[in-house]
Amino acid sequence: MTAYAALRAQLDTLTTEAFRPELAEIDRLSTLEITRIMNAEDATVPAAVAGQLEVIAAAVDGIAARMARGGRLVYAGAGTAGRMGVLDASECPPTFNTDPARVVGLIAGGPSAMVKAVEGAEDSAELAAEDLTALGIGPDDTVIGISASGRTPYAIGAVESARARGALTVGLSCNAGSALAAAAEHGIEVVVGPELLTGSTRLKAGTAQKLVLNLISTVTMIRLGKTYGNLMVDVRASNEKLRARSRRIVALATGAPDEEIEAALAATDGEVKNAILVILGGVDGPAAARLLTASDGHLRAALAEAPTEAPAEAATEASAATGSR
Repeated sequence: MTAYAALRAQLDTLTTEAFRPELAEIDRLSTLEITRIMNAEDATVPAAVAGQLEVIAAAVDGIAARMARGGRLVYAGAGTAGRMGVLDASECPPTFNTDPARVVGLIAGGPSAMVKAVEGAEDSAELAAEDLTALGIGPDDTVIGISASGRTPYAIGAVESARARGALTVGLSCNAGSALAAAAEHGIEVVVGPELLTGSTRLKAGTAQKLVLNLISTVTMIRLGKTYGNLMVDVRASNEKLRARSRRIVALATGAPDEEIEAALAATDGEVKNAILVILGGVDGPAAARLLTASDGHLRAALAEAPTEAPAEAATEASAATGSR
């Protein structure tokens, strides 16, 4: 059997590559009919993700524990899967004020592969190992290999190399019994079924990957104290919209008048979490910074140590009052 024949035989076994004869005439349907079919397909994805929540939660607990020790979260994939990882990593600094080096997205073929396919890059496990070597991956880090098929050499190579270095490993795929899941400590297999367009895994598989990565990064950041309730208190105010959002978050958390919010933000160089602590904890800017450093950035813990701790009930009531204005 030739290499091509062997690969074709392998693809024939993958759910994500399956042909759907009932859709063979889809190009003859009206635009509205096609959109309805595609929308109905997409609606099945969240249920498939729900079936993996226990595995995802276990992975998040491991990731958060390592990141609390200074470790990094690294996504590694090729094509659409790699792009999803890069996208999620790039959204963490503005959303959670993380150092760009703490959550990293690797795509087979390098940054240029974000917009243009790099021939053969996904077929190289060695390339993945080289990319992880360049990052100096170690025991406190986590590497998540992402591959719709679960057979992509780059993703598997990243997981195998990371595991050999003592890092926590997660394999995210959209086929059951995948080699990627088998290679990782935590195997997440979101089986979304055959695609609307045969083998086009940027569709349901890509949507599933985005949902899972949203879960992983968001819940990890909650565990790391990057939020206060459901408020993004570590948001980085890099533009006027985010500066307005920062003021609104402080208002929702404290119920304080605008003048007090502006003064608190000025006293803390615009840091939302610190400003909330100034208002609710009755401390000045430097004291807020010290309390947050001592509590590893967890606002609730810092409030508990502040001289004038505001009860959780009061903060909740203030948020409700502000939201009803």
